[in-house]
Amino acid sequence: MKPIQVALIGLGTVGCGVYQTLHIHKQRLEIVLGAPVELTTVVIENPDKHQRIAEKAPISTDISDILYNPEIDVVFEAINGKEPAFTYLKQCIQAGKHVVTANKEMFASHGRELKELAKTNDVQIGYDATTAGGIPIIQTISQLFRANQIQQVQAILNGTSNYILTEMRENKLSFSTALKQAQKWGYAEADPTNDIEGYDAFYKLMILSELIYDKQPDPENISHSGITGITGDSIEKAQQDGNRIKHIASINYDKAGNLTAAIEPVAVSKEHPLYAVEGVDNAIHLKADIVGDITLTGPGAGSFPTASAMIEDFCLILSKRPAPIPIS
Repeated sequence: MKPIQVALIGLGTVGCGVYQTLHIHKQRLEIVLGAPVELTTVVIENPDKHQRIAEKAPISTDISDILYNPEIDVVFEAINGKEPAFTYLKQCIQAGKHVVTANKEMFASHGRELKELAKTNDVQIGYDATTAGGIPIIQTISQLFRANQIQQVQAILNGTSNYILTEMRENKLSFSTALKQAQKWGYAEADPTNDIEGYDAFYKLMILSELIYDKQPDPENISHSGITGITGDSIEKAQQDGNRIKHIASINYDKAGNLTAAIEPVAVSKEHPLYAVEGVDNAIHLKADIVGDITLTGPGAGSFPTASAMIEDFCLILSKRPAPIPIS
């Protein structure tokens, strides 16, 4: 059977997770897909940082090594920021390659355009890894919520913020101490702004909005705040009232028919579906008109949970390919 050739853009936390998963589970993927998977090209900015990987996989700094290789079937993209990720994915799609991305900031802004471009070029785009890490929320909504109309989403979409709030409540840590601990354990970046100010959750919520409602709310209908103003006193006061403070991203239509969204700290009671979601976990609670209430919970970030979402998208894309015509 002809090998399935893939390429990888980026070797950060998520990229390394994809790289390792492709190697560790090589035999399983061959059984699932019916053909061996070969990592043909890895494109990164600084090859000198990855000499050990260079011994096993061809490393390049030039995206053309992917674009002009007709044997590459699927491209995994795992870099940060809107550019050059958006340009790279456009070029890959135009070159007739399926793509799988974990880039939430880029996809929140350019997801619609990329999906339309993929349709025009008759290729698939997987983006489950952009939202809630290892939780298969994109595929769940896409595949299993066709008759249901989703009326509201409430979610914890950032593991760093959830971890900090959990540590402040459970271990009485100050915000700054909990943040430093999150950085120590690798749950927060050296610059944690995107996490603690709610931008990371915002990007993910906009991706969900585009998927569920086929549009994003107007900026004036979005309430956005992070967790930097949360103190030990506010957490203790909530606890005395039987509540827990969670950083919740929500989206729904208001009574006037406007699509509205909020990313903000909320004191929730024991009856709330997100009350027991702790540590670095994420959760998405969906309220639909037929099935009612459903909550998906799981690891929201990290190398292997996010790589898991990308690999599952990869398998789904390959399962939709037309069967090869036998050569007599």
